[in-house]
Amino acid sequence: MGRFERVQASLRRAYRAGRESVRAARSRGLASPSEGGEQFQPVVPDAEPPPPPPSPVEAVHPSTTSRDDEDVPYSLRISAAWSWRLLVLAIAVYGLVRVIGILRFVVIPLAIALLLTAFLSPAVGWLLRARLHRTLAVVVVMICGLAAVAGTLTLVVNEFVSGAPQLGADAAKGVRQIQNWLQTGPLHLSDAQITRYIDEAQSWITDNSSRFTSGALATAATVAEIVTGALLVLFSTFFFLRDGRKIWRFIVRLFPLGARWRIDDAGQASWSALGNYVRATVLVAFIDAVGIGICLVIFRIPFSFALAALVFLGAFIPIVGATLSGAVAVLVALVAQGPIVALIILGAVIGVQQLEGHVLQPLIMGRAVAIHPLAVIVGIASGVVIAGIVGALIAVPLIAVLNTAVRRLNKRRPPSIPPGVEVVSTRE
Repeated sequence: MGRFERVQASLRRAYRAGRESVRAARSRGLASPSEGGEQFQPVVPDAEPPPPPPSPVEAVHPSTTSRDDEDVPYSLRISAAWSWRLLVLAIAVYGLVRVIGILRFVVIPLAIALLLTAFLSPAVGWLLRARLHRTLAVVVVMICGLAAVAGTLTLVVNEFVSGAPQLGADAAKGVRQIQNWLQTGPLHLSDAQITRYIDEAQSWITDNSSRFTSGALATAATVAEIVTGALLVLFSTFFFLRDGRKIWRFIVRLFPLGARWRIDDAGQASWSALGNYVRATVLVAFIDAVGIGICLVIFRIPFSFALAALVFLGAFIPIVGATLSGAVAVLVALVAQGPIVALIILGAVIGVQQLEGHVLQPLIMGRAVAIHPLAVIVGIASGVVIAGIVGALIAVPLIAVLNTAVRRLNKRRPPSIPPGVEVVSTRE
């Protein structure tokens, strides 16, 4: 017998012996107690010890992390938690506002360019559907827009130059009428008192002229800054109209993969809301300007076209702009035609504003971009503090965009796709 056969036989004997020992142990374990055998007891793993009872701190509220928190009232803990979170949020908002204030000569032109892009994009879409090249379509739309602005400014300047002398004479006449009323009216002021009040007003203006001038120089942009801002607006508008989708896709790719769907969805909704707001505001402003302009022309108020243009521009600043532009029209009517005509113009202005607030804006803008008046007032005031008149102009559209984006982020959720699964097509 060879060595291999001996090893094989040894393994076979060891296997048989192991089986016999297993059978013997099993028979002893299953034997009854009367036969002297031990009863079979299954092996049960050690059970885990029961969890310890919750401590008094955990029994109070899961937000407590130490026994000291147990002695702090619940309302005070919640107030402190809200306070430090709101403080961090306020610091972040303050830092963002400071950065915008430092870069306002870049941020403001970009914001204006976005507004112009939202207003002009439908015209570019019409030309694209007419099979015109995108670059050529953008150039045609921008040239037509610049021509419209230049023509309007030319008409306003020509009307102002031709009507300024007559308005100056009417203003001097109105001042004399006010002086006569102060003397013969219920106040019964003497010539010496009127002269003294006029001298005090002139001296006050002279003493504070340096402060007014320095403030104007500190807040108004220089000629170079205005030219630079205008060029930045033009170039930004051109590239936004031509490459807007590519720019947006590049921005979306900067976010994590799981958040891209939600960011893109919120951005698309916000852009749609901005476009609706701008186009609706332009339409409402045009209707206001036409309505008030017709009243000014009927009563032969000087600078009718210029005042209508002022009403058109003022309508872009909700509530405040319409009130200020209407007040200017009433003052010009008072100086030129007297108090009766001024009251008629005031009634026309109030009527047009009521029509705008209760009919035109709800009908044209709809509920999608509706903003509470308090938010409008606070936004305009903040915009004036940060960037002056331009800040007031872009504050409300910014609030509308943020409102839409936040609501969309809270409402919509991305489709549930398991990790690692790649969607090839949604169609069968």
